[in-house]
Amino acid sequence: MSGDLRAALVTGAASGIGAAVAARLQRDGWDVLTTDLHGEVDIAADLTTREGNSAAVAAAIERFGRLDAVIPSAGFQHVAPIEEFAEDRWDAVIALLLTSPFLLARHAWPHLRASGEGRFVVIASVHSLVASPYKAAYVAAKHGVLGLVRTLALEGAPHGISASAVCPAYVRTPLVEGQITDQAKAHGLPEERVLEEVILASQAVKRLIEPDEVAATVAFLLGPDGRAFTGAPVIMDQGWSAS
Repeated sequence: MSGDLRAALVTGAASGIGAAVAARLQRDGWDVLTTDLHGEVDIAADLTTREGNSAAVAAAIERFGRLDAVIPSAGFQHVAPIEEFAEDRWDAVIALLLTSPFLLARHAWPHLRASGEGRFVVIASVHSLVASPYKAAYVAAKHGVLGLVRTLALEGAPHGISASAVCPAYVRTPLVEGQITDQAKAHGLPEERVLEEVILASQAVKRLIEPDEVAATVAFLLGPDGRAFTGAPVIMDQGWSAS
């Protein structure tokens, strides 16, 4: 990436993958603006709203005067059978996991273009490629955000902007830990059996990915060796999609 000064916006940065990404980029010498709805971040922003997304980009520009990378990482999960899936939960998941990355890209685009080598790296999921029961909104949103990334890559190529989707399997985050109770209820299992029999069942390698592993992949994509990656999922799914 050209120049010594590099600035990034990381959403969902109060915990989990977003926090790990922000910490890694800061260690690598990036200026990083962090945002989340709660927690210890630079600005609080409700990214389920149009105003929250535009404010996040504006805050990064105000602080750094430029924006070289956007890493949408904010997300949450809702687990329920389709006939019990609350409509407001559908709306909220789609807003945060799909509409927010679109809005962030829309507002950041002129600044990524001005960067000369802008990067847009969405924290997607193996659920961009496969489906699981009881996760209608999450799977739909993650499939959709991969389509968004592919479109952004085509539009960005003439301007030096790349777009990628990091697609991990289950990562050791509060989001994953918080769905064990819902998964137990949906599958009719005791909670102590959910990790092995539900969460890790589809993976060839039976372990959770650590947030720092995802952060290292993002750092690679944002670095000089990641220039060839655009318009595609970057899969780190422990062999899930191989079967």
